[in-house]
Amino acid sequence: MARRSTPERIVEAAVRLFAAKGFDATTVQEVVEAASVTKGALYHYFGSKDDLLFEIYRSLIGRQMADLDRIIAAGEDAATTVRRIIVSLVETTAESVDETAVFVREMHKLDAERMAAFRAERRRYHETFRAVVEKAQADGTFSARVPADTAVLIALGVVNQLPTWYRPDGPKPPSRLAAEIADFVLAGLRP
Repeated sequence: MARRSTPERIVEAAVRLFAAKGFDATTVQEVVEAASVTKGALYHYFGSKDDLLFEIYRSLIGRQMADLDRIIAAGEDAATTVRRIIVSLVETTAESVDETAVFVREMHKLDAERMAAFRAERRRYHETFRAVVEKAQADGTFSARVPADTAVLIALGVVNQLPTWYRPDGPKPPSRLAAEIADFVLAGLRP
């Protein structure tokens, strides 16, 4: 197993503490102690506790955007593309359930600039996904009974709620859950 870098250890400690205690109730000292670093090390990589919160989000959305871009670039048919988008999103969310929960619960604490960056990335993800569905509806591959925007909002809404009910030690592994959610969404898009 590769040794984790100091910033990775700090972020992992922050995630654990923010998930367990909440952002406001967690002190910088607690993060430092949990990461086994000095305050100087923390402040070398992160200017504030707010920076840690944003890094949790940036890391997760960065992985998800990279996956989305890779899936779109593959140029597969619409059903395969939608399936791969949903599976990737469910799996990364389930594998990062604490990070997702922390961010969903605490994102309102971001400053205006970071909130704008968050919204821009979320909008880009949504618009890219929606474009796949719209194109398939236009060419008859998918039904247009439900507008593409609604179908995408439903799919993303299910994934956004995972932190409230998904348990890593539960009966379904992320891959099975992802396949079931993808099947559900695709069934609603069938002509």
